Amino acid sequence: MDICHGKKRRRKVGGGSRTVTARMKREAARVLRSLAAKNNGRMEDEDDDDGFAIGFLRSGASLVGSPRYSLLREVGRGSYGVVYEAVARKTGARVAVKRLQCDAPENVELALAEFWALTSLENRHQNVVQLEECVLQRNGLAQKMSHGNKRSRQYLRLVEMSLKGERVLGYPEEPCYLWFVMEFCEAGDLNQYILSRRPDPQTNKSFMRQLTSAIAFLHKNNIVHRDLKPDNILISQKSGTPVLKVADFGLSKVCAGLNTKSNEEHPVVVSGSKGSNQNNTVNINKFWLSSACIIIWAMIERITFIDAESKRELLGTYIRQGSEIVPVGEALLENPKMVLHIPQRARSSMSEGVRNLLQDMLAVNPQDRPDAFQLEMRMDQVTCAA
Repeated sequence: MDICHGKKRRRKVGGGSRTVTARMKREAARVLRSLAAKNNGRMEDEDDDDGFAIGFLRSGASLVGSPRYSLLREVGRGSYGVVYEAVARKTGARVAVKRLQCDAPENVELALAEFWALTSLENRHQNVVQLEECVLQRNGLAQKMSHGNKRSRQYLRLVEMSLKGERVLGYPEEPCYLWFVMEFCEAGDLNQYILSRRPDPQTNKSFMRQLTSAIAFLHKNNIVHRDLKPDNILISQKSGTPVLKVADFGLSKVCAGLNTKSNEEHPVVVSGSKGSNQNNTVNINKFWLSSACIIIWAMIERITFIDAESKRELLGTYIRQGSEIVPVGEALLENPKMVLHIPQRARSSMSEGVRNLLQDMLAVNPQDRPDAFQLEMRMDQVTCAA
């Protein structure tokens, strides 16, 4: 198959940098006024004690109450959410605040998938974006979300909405939002970072090790991301050196409880989570490791395309199917037995060891591919030897 540049056939809407809108300011003001007027900012019909006694956020200059975060600007927009840069007023720390509107079951499903994945992690990992808190906003009131809170009627209604596939949270004129407060990555996504700088083999090697370390950590915790791509990999430079962060867990799956009898189409057996018996194994779909391969491939060779909607140059590997340009991951999903070759530029920095590893990650038979832990170990070996 020919790998080529071109326009992607289907793509989520990209983001840009915008100031907070007047509509957003009015909405924030309304929420905060309601929070200040209500008793302790509690949700209606709630029996738990998670309610916020103070305002959650602000985006205007003269809002009542004592908001915890101030929104600064919009930094990204997707098909079901908006991301803002914000500041925690108590500490002055920069954070990212993602607002997801829970107006349809499919949006709720995506929001809960991200919430469950990030809250299921007992430990932090420097290469996985950190969730600070999640807040449910409805009817002008805010409530802190906690995983599996059976005392929260609103949380249970969200779960019911996702499972039933029908709206159970009032009417469209009463919007419900989930707000995710996460660490802010000031250097943008992997596309922005790589393509705005000259090729740097050392940075590439570091990012390859960091990415495979993050994947191994997630798989150890029984989480499959399922949507790995440069857009969903953020870069932080707070420490002075670039640190990669895997983000956007809306399509992820928490796979705890799977066993060898519940194989998916492309299974892999990996070690269970912390504290589990080493003889107990969890099947995690290693078909998705091909996404990591494609990211590494595009990053080293700087293979790009122009997005048809945003007109941005993005990292990505594509093949030609007739007159169409199709992402390699999508083509592999449709035809897992498709054989791909790793092209290299005349002055490529890809070593023979890395090239062989990428080829193994794209093996036709999923059982011949390295699992996440083998991948992490081999990546350390080939990048140190290069």
